[in-house]
Amino acid sequence: MLNLSLNPDSPQPLVDQIVAGVRARIEDRLLRPGMRLPPIRHFADNHGVSRFTVVEAYDRLVAQGLLKSRRGSGFYVEARSLPQAAAEPVAGQVARAFDNAGVLHQSLEDSPNRLKVGVGWLPPEWHDQEGVRRQLRALARRDEVKLTCYGTPLGFAPLREQVRLKLADLGIAAQPGQIMLSHGATQGLDLLIRLLLKPGDCVFVDDPGYWNLFANLRLHGVQLVGVPWGQDGPDPQALESLLAEHQPRAFFTHSVLQNPTACNLSPANAFRILQLAEKHDFLLVEDDTYGDFHPGGATRLSTLDQLQRVVYVGSFSKTLSANLRVGFVAGRPDLMAALTDVKIVSCVSTSEVAEQLVYEMLTAGHYRKYLERIHGRLREATDKTLRLLERVGMEAYAEPAGGMFVWARAPGLEDAARLATQASVADIMLAPGHIFRPQLQASPWIRFNVGYTQDPRLERFLGQALGRS
Repeated sequence: MLNLSLNPDSPQPLVDQIVAGVRARIEDRLLRPGMRLPPIRHFADNHGVSRFTVVEAYDRLVAQGLLKSRRGSGFYVEARSLPQAAAEPVAGQVARAFDNAGVLHQSLEDSPNRLKVGVGWLPPEWHDQEGVRRQLRALARRDEVKLTCYGTPLGFAPLREQVRLKLADLGIAAQPGQIMLSHGATQGLDLLIRLLLKPGDCVFVDDPGYWNLFANLRLHGVQLVGVPWGQDGPDPQALESLLAEHQPRAFFTHSVLQNPTACNLSPANAFRILQLAEKHDFLLVEDDTYGDFHPGGATRLSTLDQLQRVVYVGSFSKTLSANLRVGFVAGRPDLMAALTDVKIVSCVSTSEVAEQLVYEMLTAGHYRKYLERIHGRLREATDKTLRLLERVGMEAYAEPAGGMFVWARAPGLEDAARLATQASVADIMLAPGHIFRPQLQASPWIRFNVGYTQDPRLERFLGQALGRS
């Protein structure tokens, strides 16, 4: 039986006392991996605390990687290997520096009346804004927080440890020294471009794929070759044919909730892609920016490869806050050493205050439940979006298994850019398919963000433009 000495008169909150007590028993091996903790009600009754207090404490312990929640069964001590002491990357040589990419002005302009159906992020009101404010106020009051100093080269160490635990949950083994924090996934990808590529180099990209990455690659004078993306990921046969003609330095791709199609990589395609990467000696850059929006298990190249030939890029910007701009890159040690040097040369360091704030939000124990709420909200919004598109005569490429996008087209419409131009007159921003093509080729497809589709202006416009009203 778990008996903790809790003091309700202590200035330390009861939740913190429970977390510290359970952590101490795990570290002292009194609670061993696989052991089940008392049910929430039993713990609350035995210790004279509320069930809400126990729930919050258990959630924090799950977030810290000490417990594992099993739906319908309870909370169990997680098997957790202590991080090995890893040497920080040794600085390497950087051949040259590059300019940063621009941003999509229409998406970021402060236009309160514009309906931004084409943006790549959640509506602001869907985020836990009050939680961000609360943690920010608490952080600002702590004397040990460095508000005026540069951060460390790799980024805030406790957050990198949290990222290590996050990757471990995905089956990806990495030490904190293999993880570098960045200003969102965008900077992570930019730093990789600076390190790996030079003007004239060839890279493979998803077709359709992430438009802002394409713009950045063009900015650096890189040759883009599109690999057709299907409902199971990049087409392996097409990839093999392209490799007979080109020698890419890298292949930038998504595996989970791909942008813009919201489809997922299949295990069979993943194995074949890794085989071809080994045979033809190119690096795979796996952008998993939207992975936290997937409600279940999914195939990732990094899980299969264990960061040998794959570099993993992630972010908290889409889930916690776009304004904090906190992302990360994970890869093999030698590559991360060189990448960290590029980071130092290009921006000195990232914001440790933002990284500490993200760390506090992750370890407070609410992130898992917050994601569950977002999953439910996105599922409901996706269902409504699919019905809306059906009413106006559009067809979806696939029914998404999660995430915020639906990729759809109107039969008979060869170039969605024309429809997007009409929409802009009505102060509606659409994301036409050509911006997701490597060479900006015409496309009939449009990416819809389900978080913005319920405004009646959208259905009214589409109905009129497509002759359905």
